[in-house]
Amino acid sequence: MAVERIFVGLPSLDLPRFGAGGHPCQGLYHRLAGTRPKTAVIATHYQIDFSEHYMADLLAERGIGFLGWNTRFRGDEAHFILDYALSDIGAGVRWLREQAGVENVVLLGNSGGGSLMAAYQSQAVAPKMTPLPGMNLASGVAELPAGDAYISTAAHLGRPEVLTAWMDGSVTDESDPLATDPSLDLFNPDNGPAYSAEFVERYRAAQVARNHRITRWVKDELERLTAAGYHDRPFSIFRTWADPRMVDPTIEPTQRKPNLCYAGVPERANRSVFGIASACTLRTWLSLWSLEDSQTRARAHLPNITVPALVVNALADTGVFPSDAAAILDLIGAEDKEFHEIVADHYFLTPGARDELADLTAAWIEKRFGVSK
Repeated sequence: MAVERIFVGLPSLDLPRFGAGGHPCQGLYHRLAGTRPKTAVIATHYQIDFSEHYMADLLAERGIGFLGWNTRFRGDEAHFILDYALSDIGAGVRWLREQAGVENVVLLGNSGGGSLMAAYQSQAVAPKMTPLPGMNLASGVAELPAGDAYISTAAHLGRPEVLTAWMDGSVTDESDPLATDPSLDLFNPDNGPAYSAEFVERYRAAQVARNHRITRWVKDELERLTAAGYHDRPFSIFRTWADPRMVDPTIEPTQRKPNLCYAGVPERANRSVFGIASACTLRTWLSLWSLEDSQTRARAHLPNITVPALVVNALADTGVFPSDAAAILDLIGAEDKEFHEIVADHYFLTPGARDELADLTAAWIEKRFGVSK
């Protein structure tokens, strides 16, 4: 039986259809042709287009609906505001229940989506989100429909955590991409690899200090602009492919390839213009990237997930590591939670890995909800 894909375009509660015709919330619903699955997955990312997610057809073939869902921030992470994204996800969950006839909604948090969907479920069952300075909370964010299960695959603990773990701790001046402390330079052969425990400790502290330093500047700059009648401004972050684990495979060893990140060789990628948080606004930094202020950090949300939960770690991932999956599993508040590992890269492109993940996921869902084709 073939998989059919239904385009879904919806307004959000506070954002109507755009003048050019597009909807702020868009996605594709995948299901076996002629069926109305009673259980469906919804997957969303902070900014990556998940409408054609690699798991969509695989789960649809196994009798589970799959809504690859995008918020207004698809391709526009530079302007991301968490509460507005959660409101948009809520539109997708409501569509599944009210239009697609779905009874059981499974929240899939893949990669960066892990912390996003954790924040969604947490806000749905225990609303406590606060607005950014000078803003009101998005409409409907205090009344989100909750999911019935949560799945985390190749996910990290939040955008602030992953940015800080990846950002170059040797940067000494955010206005100069060349400004470097050579004693902390990951790519200075005098420092390694292999890196000493003492170097890694100093480097990790410098990464955290860099995140906090940017946050202090953001708050000062926002205060200055607000006093002058301005709302926000853009700025750039550079050199964000510099996690020691990307270069030194002896640190938290796995089956990953050494000296590799999602953008290629780390030293080259770190000097490129392609990286997370490369384009940002002041308020987006506070909402998405700041260790001090962001509400995207999963540690605050995972304890509120009491529905059945599945955590899957990819053993050859070059950007998410076993410590991430272990922490997610430990923090989830559900009694019914399972952990599995698959020998695969971040995108499960390793031969056979996607089918293995789909079989595992479908069996886990069927055990709890059944599968109705």
